[in-house]
Amino acid sequence: MRIAFLTADEPLYLPAFFERVLAALGPRAAAVYLVPPLYKNQTSIEAARRYARTFGWRDTAHLAARVAGAKLRRRSIASVAAATGVPCRHAADVNAPAFLDELRALGPDLLVSVSCPQIFKTPLIQLAPAGCLNIHGALLPRYRGVMPSFWMLANGEREAGVSIYYVNEAIDAGELCAQRAFAIEPDETLDAFLRRSKELAADLFLEVVEEIEKGSVRRTPLDLADGSYYSWPDTEAVARFRALGRSVW
Repeated sequence: MRIAFLTADEPLYLPAFFERVLAALGPRAAAVYLVPPLYKNQTSIEAARRYARTFGWRDTAHLAARVAGAKLRRRSIASVAAATGVPCRHAADVNAPAFLDELRALGPDLLVSVSCPQIFKTPLIQLAPAGCLNIHGALLPRYRGVMPSFWMLANGEREAGVSIYYVNEAIDAGELCAQRAFAIEPDETLDAFLRRSKELAADLFLEVVEEIEKGSVRRTPLDLADGSYYSWPDTEAVARFRALGRSVW
């Protein structure tokens, strides 16, 4: 089975995920496509300003320093892909006809979204014969949407998890095929939480690949009526997050 990944060009958390996954998949990893880590029509400056308005300039400066340090160390998904011999390319719009043609020429059996900030449309979803998966850092259908790790900490949850599901055109909806829960540590930072979540996601994804190849994967429609949806945090949510003793770093 040939697998193509669609992911955000993010240097802090995703390189570790791909180190684990690409090494384990070997020649089954057909390509990794990097999209800008931005929402639709958003610039890098606008993204930085929104982060600063939400979390403050101190956390924003810390984030900028961490990203700069990763770049100086050449820590990136692209460098991980190069080390494992997997083609790595950039894609501005995963739904663009030219990109779909490129994917068809590649011929992947399975598409996988890993923190890709673009909404997939039907032609992309239906392109690969084995389907299109998304990896989400929460126990779906709860905590659909943006930054589920932050929201779980801000809401004082004691349990978190990772879900892998076959996507449709709705946000964080479709058919669940794997899920794993883990306990939230009482003094865990958002940074540490994200690192642990990505590690667990890598292991769970590799299990799903084995199940797909064996033909034993199970698909259960997500009941969105029993779930919850969150968008970008507001200042009240960040205040609640900090009042619970949580911090970003």
